[in-house]
Formats: sequence, structure tokens, C-alpha cells
Amino acid sequence: MASRGRGKARDGDSIDGRRRVGFARDEIAIVYDFDGTLSPQPMQEYTVLPELGIEPAAFWSAVDREVAASECEGMLVYMRHLVEEAARRGVRLGRADLRALGRRVRYFPGVPGWFARTDAWVRERGRGRVRIGHYVVSAGLREILDGVSIRPAFRRVYASEYHFDRRGVATFPKVLITDTTKTQYLFRINKGRLDLRQSINTHMPEGERPIPFSNIVYIGDGLTDVPSMAVTRQAGGHALAVWNRDRPGAREGCEALLAASRVDFIAPADYRAGSTLERRVRLLLDAVIADIRYRRELHACRLAHRM
Repeated sequence: MASRGRGKARDGDSIDGRRRVGFARDEIAIVYDFDGTLSPQPMQEYTVLPELGIEPAAFWSAVDREVAASECEGMLVYMRHLVEEAARRGVRLGRADLRALGRRVRYFPGVPGWFARTDAWVRERGRGRVRIGHYVVSAGLREILDGVSIRPAFRRVYASEYHFDRRGVATFPKVLITDTTKTQYLFRINKGRLDLRQSINTHMPEGERPIPFSNIVYIGDGLTDVPSMAVTRQAGGHALAVWNRDRPGAREGCEALLAASRVDFIAPADYRAGSTLERRVRLLLDAVIADIRYRRELHACRLAHRM
């Protein structure tokens, strides 16, 4: 839980009529990476690569070779390779086609029921006065994520996107999300500026941001999540790393993040009821709920005494 000594500075709700009077910073955001966090494999390996008849290892090796030879951005290379391979093999990559493929994505144990259980926990522990929203920030493809079975659980999904030509076929990247650009979406959530057409660069006082970083929990699986974990933790929020039990070295990678204080906790990627992951996420949620309760009472006290 964030230090109570910082509560006054974080809570900028004014009582003089120039800003809102009611306490409105009572929403928790859980922000997830996707590949390796909610799903064991990269989403392309369940969807577009099998559709194209491409062996995943060969595809990623070709991408890595080009990145090493040309110093290109890896995300741009893989998105271009998918388009080129689809054209070469006569496979249509339209928005609806990619969305339909999203149904093939598989999850770690317990993921489908995770969101409803977590929402119920927050409702109970927050006594109905704390809200929660789930968000995805992924370097994967938005068009695929829009078709996954758990899509209704998320308030917003941010991921790389294609531009589609007049025939409705993917041609080149429209939105690109990388390890470091993920962090801008944390600020969108923090400031409540969820629409990509809204600028996040305009100054917004901390007390006017609807979801303070102290109310954010980031869940990722490795080095690609380090910038987001660091930003979240440095701003007073929480982070947790999960590992795939079936992937060699995954646990050791998470342990390195824990040793470097990149995360609060680590746990196997098991989202079932009673798992270590559920227990540790609930502990973080309880800490955030207690902090919200404290700041709400602080606000009420200052309001009553006109401080």
C-alpha cells in the first residue's frame, strides 16, 4: 500500500468549488500484457501463422535475422512479414478474418473465470464503493484481440493495428506498440483519456487524474514489460510478474525481476481459484482498497473542516 504520508499530496480534490467536491478516485485498474501473461504462446501462433501454413519457429527466426541485419524495429518487421506472406500465399487478411481467428487463442488455467471472481472480490472488500476495470496493453494485434473469447472482460484493449485498404485487406501498420511505447497507455488510463484521438501531453494535476497510479496493478511476464512495471511502481502503483511453468527459464526471469525490485510479487501463470497468483493479486487489491478508503476519509475530514 502506498505510504500514508503521501496521501495528502496525492489527493488533489479541492473543496473550494473550483474543482470537484466529491471523492472520485475510487477505481482500480488491472493492466495486463497478453502473450505470455494471459496466453501461453504469442497470439500469432494460435491464429494467423497456422492459417498461413507457416511454422512459428521459422517465422520468428526470419524476423530476428532481418532485425539483426537492418536494425529495424522488430514489431514493424513481424507485421510486414505477415502481410507479405499472406499476399504470397493468397490468404486474405481482413479485419473480420483476423477477428475470427482470435477465437483460436488459448489461455493459462483459470483465465476465463478470473475477471468475474476478481470483480466480485473488489465489490465485497470495497463494500460496493470501489470499482475495478481490466485493460490490455499488448504488442500483439488488436484485430486478433477483438475476437478472443475474453474480450468482453476488458474495458479497453490497446495493441498494434493494421491499416486496411479499400478492399479491406491489411497493408501496413496503423498503430505500433512496443515495449517502451506501452507506457503511454498507462498514462491514458491514469488520466482517463482512453481515446487515441485525445492527447495525453496536456498537463493534468495529479488530483484530477481519475485513476491515480496508486490504484493501478500491472501484470506482465518478462523483460518486455519492464518499462511498464518500472513506470507503474515508480509512480506509486504495483506490478506482478507471472511465469509459464512449461517454459524453461521463465521462473528464473521472474525471479530476476523480483530481485531488481521491478515487481511486488511473482507467481506461476495459474489464474484458478485459490492459486498463488490469485492470493497475491488479492493482497495487492486489498492494499489499494485500504488506501482508497484512507484517502476518502482524509478528503471527508478536510471537507468537514474546510482545510
